Amino acid sequence: MDDTLENPVVSWQHYVFVFFVSLLLWMLLAGSPDMQELITGAAVSLLVTILFGSRLSIFTGFRFSWMAPVYIFQYLVEFFRALIIANVEMARRILTPSLPIRPEMVEVQTSLQSPLGRMLLANTITLTPGTLTVDVKGDKLLVHWVYCPPDTDIRLATAMIATNLERHLSRFLI
Repeated sequence: MDDTLENPVVSWQHYVFVFFVSLLLWMLLAGSPDMQELITGAAVSLLVTILFGSRLSIFTGFRFSWMAPVYIFQYLVEFFRALIIANVEMARRILTPSLPIRPEMVEVQTSLQSPLGRMLLANTITLTPGTLTVDVKGDKLLVHWVYCPPDTDIRLATAMIATNLERHLSRFLI
């Protein structure tokens, strides 16, 4: 992996991002849009950002742009679509015993370079029924797949499991 991704340079945008992620998490946990909660959350988020912002380097893989919220939304729509399709497919396999199950460990190659991008792709794959990311090494994910078609190579496995999700993730992650 590239050395700049192992020891990323932390910019002011990184600190702003950490602050807003912390504040969003605070507000979600507080469950109340009161001004007092917002002020307290902002103070705690600022403290977390000052004390730990440089250590939260996993967020350096984020691409800052005005379109990022739209890209994140599009990724979530695609993720939920893939989740529904995978759930229906697994339900079919469970309810129809004649459908084959061919479990295998397959390698999936990713072009995402940041640890955050690879982590989100691996977790997205794991959250869809029928696939489980077992390991991440460099640009390859080791995935346990409930039904692996015969003669599947790394290119085909990548196309079937990760390509569409990765395309959406690459719009807002490195």
